[in-house]
Amino acid sequence: MTLTEFIDNLAGLNDNSDFPKDLLRSLYVAIKNDPLQWALDDETLPSEEKRPQPEPKRMAGQNPFLQVPDPNTSKEYKKGWVMRKSCLEADGNKTPFGRRGWKMFYASLRDLALFLYKDDDCSSHHYQVVHIHHAVAVKASDYKKKRHVFRLHTADWAQFLFHTSDPKELQDWVDTINMVAASLSSPPLPGGIGSQQKFQRPLLLTSKTRYTLREQLAHHENKVKQLDEELRDHRSTAPDKGVKQRAIQEYLDKETYLEYELQRYRTYVTVLQSKLGPYIEDEPTIPSETDSIEHATSNCSSPGKRLAKPVQRSLSDRYSYRAAIYGRDSDSEFL
Repeated sequence: MTLTEFIDNLAGLNDNSDFPKDLLRSLYVAIKNDPLQWALDDETLPSEEKRPQPEPKRMAGQNPFLQVPDPNTSKEYKKGWVMRKSCLEADGNKTPFGRRGWKMFYASLRDLALFLYKDDDCSSHHYQVVHIHHAVAVKASDYKKKRHVFRLHTADWAQFLFHTSDPKELQDWVDTINMVAASLSSPPLPGGIGSQQKFQRPLLLTSKTRYTLREQLAHHENKVKQLDEELRDHRSTAPDKGVKQRAIQEYLDKETYLEYELQRYRTYVTVLQSKLGPYIEDEPTIPSETDSIEHATSNCSSPGKRLAKPVQRSLSDRYSYRAAIYGRDSDSEFL
């Protein structure tokens, strides 16, 4: 830039008047002799001034803005080798064909997150995360291509299949995931309210609850009663014939949501009752997707015959919540 161009660029900037030319000439000469230093690019920084950037943590099929527990400080509930298949992504969108294949992972369930590593070195920064707050695991009895498979439904309506090694491992994963989700998930917040009379799903928080296990159980039991009543009211107000297709679809979507939530909270009640007692003589079974809500109720919620003392079972007896996982008595074990 020449001196004339420098003076012209600053014309009229001194309260609608020009700066003194002698001042501008001296500034121009000083800047030309000693150019101003601008912010340096990374390539021009000395090597000792460069700071190593931490590797980004990878997450699969989940909201990247959700907070991920620190795998080094969070409590671990279960770990082991599994194979994972992605069926549905967030909001029920079908996973693209090229990303549906089975992949082997070393899984570590810590707090409300399932960390998936490529190997058993859990200190690696290369992992994927599936959030399990308000999630539920069920035996995938409708999947016939592999044995010992369970399906994981997450809070954002994503869906994964997990293949385990044997029936005991299948039961262990289902029980542990459901117990952690039932014990640590915070109560939901009411859904948004807008000008349109459209059903809005409640907001499911990712933070850990402050309730004790008994308070959490009471909350889940109240949710079962509330959802059961809401579902009956919803079915009693079915849309009339001739209404718009949009209204029918919204009615069906809400009914599907209420049925799913009712079965989820019934599963939560089952596992917490198994943890806290009084004990039920009939052994709880893995909830199956092919079971109706009424069938799941009869298996999970019927009081059955209650005993004054816990039933003593040997290792050769049938695998159960009490014998395998929930043999501890502390109310705050999972908090």
